[in-house]
Amino acid sequence: MTSEARPAARRLDRIDIAILQQLQQNARITNAKLARAVNLSPTPCFNRVRALEKLGLFRQQVTLLDAEALGLRINVFIQVSLEKQVEDALRRFEQEVGERPEVMECYLMTGDADYLLRVVVPDMQSLERFIVQWLTKIPGVSNIRSSFALKQVRYKTALPLPVAGLTLSAQDDAPREWA
Repeated sequence: MTSEARPAARRLDRIDIAILQQLQQNARITNAKLARAVNLSPTPCFNRVRALEKLGLFRQQVTLLDAEALGLRINVFIQVSLEKQVEDALRRFEQEVGERPEVMECYLMTGDADYLLRVVVPDMQSLERFIVQWLTKIPGVSNIRSSFALKQVRYKTALPLPVAGLTLSAQDDAPREWA
C-alpha cells in the first residue's frame, strides 16, 4: 500500500484513553458525568466520544448479566478437534457453533485442539445434551475434551489501554505503544 492510499495516523491522547476507560466500565454513563470524570466540559467530551465512535473503536454496547443469578451454574471449556482442518470443515463447524446460545466464546486455536469453546449451561444434564445430541453430531468432529471451571477468579471485559495515549495507524500496523 502506498503512503497516499494509507489512512492518516490518529493519536489518542490521555483524555481519549480516559474516555475509553470510563466507557468500558460503564457504557450508560451520562455525558455530563463522563465529562466531569475526564475533566472536560460536556460539549468537547461529547465531540470526542463521537470522534472515537467514527474511528470504529466501539464494537457494541451491552448489559452484562449475572450467569449464576440466572441459573447458569456450569461454566465449561471444551476443546474440539476436527478430523481435517480444511476450509469447508472449519466453516461448517464455525457456522454450527454460531447458532448455539450456550456457546459464549469460540476460538480457532493452535496446539492440540482446533477449537476452544466456553459454554454455559444450568446443569450437567444440559451439558450432556449439548455434547451428545449436538456437538458430537457436527460432521468432522473427532475429539472433545472438557474442563470445568471450579471458580471464576477473574472476569473482565475492559481492554488494557496505555494511559499515556496510543497512535492508531493502518489496520495492518501495530501501534508503536504496544511494541
